[in-house]
Amino acid sequence: MFEKGQYISYGKHGVCVVEDITHIDMPGIDKNKLYYVLSKVYTKGNKIYTTVDNEKVVMREILSENEAMELIDEIPSIEQYKVENDKARGEKYKLAMTKGDCREWVRVIKSLYHKKQECLANGKKVAVTDERIYKEAEDQLYGELAISLGIAKDSVEDFIISHVGAGA
Repeated sequence: MFEKGQYISYGKHGVCVVEDITHIDMPGIDKNKLYYVLSKVYTKGNKIYTTVDNEKVVMREILSENEAMELIDEIPSIEQYKVENDKARGEKYKLAMTKGDCREWVRVIKSLYHKKQECLANGKKVAVTDERIYKEAEDQLYGELAISLGIAKDSVEDFIISHVGAGA
């Protein structure tokens, strides 16, 4: 169980902070169930209420600083996806995004980055879906690494490049 004040990764919502752990007194809600009250770190607004035993959405602790640095060190060796069929590739990326796994996000980013470079070199446009998934993967990864490393989210990409090089 997470603790109040802890940063967690919560599905596609990204990094959230556990604001409270409580019972909810609302009609139709099991008053005996415990709920996390989550706030998104990078998007202000609505709170997220989810049962502490929710197994439908990936909920996990964010990486520690050491784990974040280990991940960054691994980036050059993390393989891209090798899927030629556009539909299959899109499904593979979507599935990877639902896993809540930083290494999967890196694979998606690397794969789509190289696909984008290939498209640009051939004078083609990048698919809107690819751009959307690329942005989502960056948001998830950079958001988590920013908190883990104690740096600004918009500094994460430069931090990674300076640490492992632009060729990663």
